[in-house]
Amino acid sequence: MAASISAAAKASAAFAHKKELSVAPPTPTQHRAGASRRTKPCRVRAVASPARAPRAPASTGSVKSAMTMTEKILARASERASLEPGENVWVDVDVLMTHDVCGPGTIGIFKKEFGEDAKVWDREKVVIIPDHYIFTADERANRNVDILRDFCTEQKIKYFYDIKDLSDFKVNPDYKGVCHVALAQEGHCRPGEVLLGTDSHTCNAGAFGQFATGIGNTDAGFVMGTGKALLKVPQTIRFILDGEMPPYLLAKDLILQIIGEISVSGATYKSMEFGGSTIESLNMEERMTLCNMVIEAGGKNGVVPADETTFKYLEGKTSVEYEPVYSDAQARFISDYRFDVSKLEPVVAKPHSPDNRALARECKDVKIDRVYIGSCTGGKTEDFLAAAKVFLASGKKVKVPTFLVPATQKVWMDVYSLPVPGSGGKTCSQIFEEAGCDTPASPSCGACLGGPRDTYARMNEPIVCVSTTNRNFPGRMGHKEGQIYLASPYTAAASALTGYVTDPRDFLM
Repeated sequence: MAASISAAAKASAAFAHKKELSVAPPTPTQHRAGASRRTKPCRVRAVASPARAPRAPASTGSVKSAMTMTEKILARASERASLEPGENVWVDVDVLMTHDVCGPGTIGIFKKEFGEDAKVWDREKVVIIPDHYIFTADERANRNVDILRDFCTEQKIKYFYDIKDLSDFKVNPDYKGVCHVALAQEGHCRPGEVLLGTDSHTCNAGAFGQFATGIGNTDAGFVMGTGKALLKVPQTIRFILDGEMPPYLLAKDLILQIIGEISVSGATYKSMEFGGSTIESLNMEERMTLCNMVIEAGGKNGVVPADETTFKYLEGKTSVEYEPVYSDAQARFISDYRFDVSKLEPVVAKPHSPDNRALARECKDVKIDRVYIGSCTGGKTEDFLAAAKVFLASGKKVKVPTFLVPATQKVWMDVYSLPVPGSGGKTCSQIFEEAGCDTPASPSCGACLGGPRDTYARMNEPIVCVSTTNRNFPGRMGHKEGQIYLASPYTAAASALTGYVTDPRDFLM
């Protein structure tokens, strides 16, 4: 059992840690969308890649040695029969994503190294999504989107989710919003594939049973020209979460619990694989929340085995063939963590680190100035439905300014159209209005990354905020002396109703 006896870590009492276990959880039934994964007859070779005889991609069936999901995905992407942690391999990239912050730098490197007239390796595998600094008068931020637009026109990039009219996002049919949520909604996240992006939270896509991780502009520029990346195969830590999810917990509580247990460096360059009955019960958006924040533990990637929930989500979103893989029964995990989720409590991450974990009820004396519900981590449809549930249950009005930033256009539409269960047909937007929240803003990253001073809900003063975002470092949401308490949408909504950090059980039980 976890050794800590502090009150803040009581939830860890249901948590056991065993070293180097090799027994895997039950393997889900393999699923294939369409025919088997096609082998490309012609592959672009990286300039530094050693020549080798062509071979068929690794099979998900018989293998020479037992492998984890991450090892299998990278083995197939590198045309190897098997891989071991620590190996450096050239992998074929299925999707490269960049956005308005890192895109211009990536494009500059691509043109410098491959030539002004060079073409990207595959115009249908490069996805460009402006989302970070969009609704601002800042000239430099607007210039970045112009650079993306010119490049996408030049390269005939198929998936460029442009925005031209900043005064009304709804008149921009191509504009989506936050890249990580948009990637999922637009069908770019598929089991068994390799997705790289110039954003550390690209690991969000691991919820779909694929290898997804963030890379720098230089690596992205190389991928843009060759379709290849040199990656070191990470070791894998397995997290088994079992038990029925209490009605006052969300995936944000689970990942904050894990990060608090292993620290912000506990999974450095490791793959974090999630399994167990609790994980199987989560919907895709909750799984995305879980994988989104593995980078806050130093993880290289997070991954959830694809199952019927995954396949159903992907129906109608992609016509690209995919084939999931699963960890072998004898795959080697460097460590195994187990949770009894039924015994956990709502938690927060206190300033100024995601691993500064405390029980929400222990922070009830912390007076707050505002609440922020949004971002790739906490601005999805399920997040707003959760917040609305708390407001509905209370029947009260918020006591501090409460800002709502839907992640994408689709989420924004859901906020205004989907009825909240048990509300008699009311939508999230109606419940938010009745509770006195601010009007839902234009979809974007908003204040999660701070941004220009005129960014909606940016913390321009040294105030205290409860936020559903993913980082609470000094200056993350604006002012360097601001204090951010990371929390689930349940806890954020409950805190908005009291003006203090509040355990959502005060309203949900």
